[in-house]
Amino acid sequence: MNGSKNVVGIDIAKRVFQLHWIDRETGEIVSLQLKREKFLEHFANRRACLIGMEACGGAQHWARKLTVMGHQVKLLPGKAVKGFVTGNKNDRQDARAIWTAVQQPHVKAVAIKSEEQQAMLALHRMRSQLVKFRTAQINGLRGLL
Repeated sequence: MNGSKNVVGIDIAKRVFQLHWIDRETGEIVSLQLKREKFLEHFANRRACLIGMEACGGAQHWARKLTVMGHQVKLLPGKAVKGFVTGNKNDRQDARAIWTAVQQPHVKAVAIKSEEQQAMLALHRMRSQLVKFRTAQINGLRGLL
């Protein structure tokens, strides 16, 4: 599927990123924790690889940055990754589960969105919430009358 590219699973947290991969040349299993400031620097110094991340708003940003560097990024839905988590849930296990899931041919990736697309989706989401709130207010008033 990915030829000779290394596959990296990344779990994104608030302050640190947990990376998991098996080096194709040495067979070494690597589990690395990187601070946010060192994340892009780490991938700028690597050969192109296939990177898997759980899809979320922050993952969209990092996927765009990594794609510009020449890496292939796949964003995976959380439900698809959940089935591959073994043991207790922690960042290391999540990164390993993402690494496993990204290599599965049946797991569908989420499209990487541009900043404009993300902004438009946020506006649609806000409008939808406002419509629900307005409907609830109207129904509440009807109940009182």
